[in-house]
Amino acid sequence: MATPADPTRTAHLTDDRPVIEVEHLSRRYRDTTALDDVSLTVQPDTITGLLGRNGAGKSTLMKVLTGQELASAGSVRVFGQSPLEHDSVLRRVVFIKEGQVYPDISVRRALEAASWCCPGWDHDLARELVADFDLPLRRPIKKLSRGMHSAVGIIIGLAARAELTFFDEPYLGLDAVARHVFYDRLLADYAEHPRTVVLSTHLIDEVANLLEQVVVIDRGRIVLSGAADELREHAVSVAGSSRAVTEFTTGRTVWRTGSLAGQTVSTVAGPFTDLDEARAAAAGLRLAPVSLQELVVAATGRRRDAAAELSA
Repeated sequence: MATPADPTRTAHLTDDRPVIEVEHLSRRYRDTTALDDVSLTVQPDTITGLLGRNGAGKSTLMKVLTGQELASAGSVRVFGQSPLEHDSVLRRVVFIKEGQVYPDISVRRALEAASWCCPGWDHDLARELVADFDLPLRRPIKKLSRGMHSAVGIIIGLAARAELTFFDEPYLGLDAVARHVFYDRLLADYAEHPRTVVLSTHLIDEVANLLEQVVVIDRGRIVLSGAADELREHAVSVAGSSRAVTEFTTGRTVWRTGSLAGQTVSTVAGPFTDLDEARAAAAGLRLAPVSLQELVVAATGRRRDAAAELSA
């Protein structure tokens, strides 16, 4: 049977304050700046995608938010408090890391231990997920394949039903079918038991339909942030002759330009009015929405191009 509802969660559901509030956060390691003046909020009961390339600062941000790293500057509040040395905060949080380390115990014992630590643990869901991923409960975790090792973390992250759950690239080693089991289970359980989920990933196309909010981080700085649906309308692809594309995009922010089938294709920041669309059609241009992944690539690629120009 599922564990009875935690009274702290009931109180949280009536609280409209952001679950996460970060202001001007920086994290430095000697000569390296992992996070640079980061500010963001995460609202309760949302699935937020923390997107960006490997090494962009995603894992460092989650470690600071879970009290595992100290901020060099700025402020961090989770449930209205600093996550550092506040057990009342950390009891409401689960963090599933890439390459999670477990004691030398069996899968069964690992799940039992997790159930003791998580007030909202659902035993029935855990059993269903073990069957979904075909996990051998008696096998020591150290003898699992990489994909099965990842599945243990996914099961803990979902069955814990913590008010705030962080998944940091949780699916390494899982094949495409198993990854979609995770996505389907996450979405289905979130629909029945809303909570705040932060999912760090570079597989953007796979998770795009899960995300309600998006935070894009590149080289330690946030380059895009907002509602996923709004961001998808934030840019369009403009295709046509080089001259027509150049004239149409003059005065706009052009994130990326390339060639395809003899035409120039630019990713351009919006918004676009009906008049803009009419101008484009009259010039023989095609406007098309871009995917979330294309938007992220364009936004982060633009910053790298600018950095290359400055260092040239």
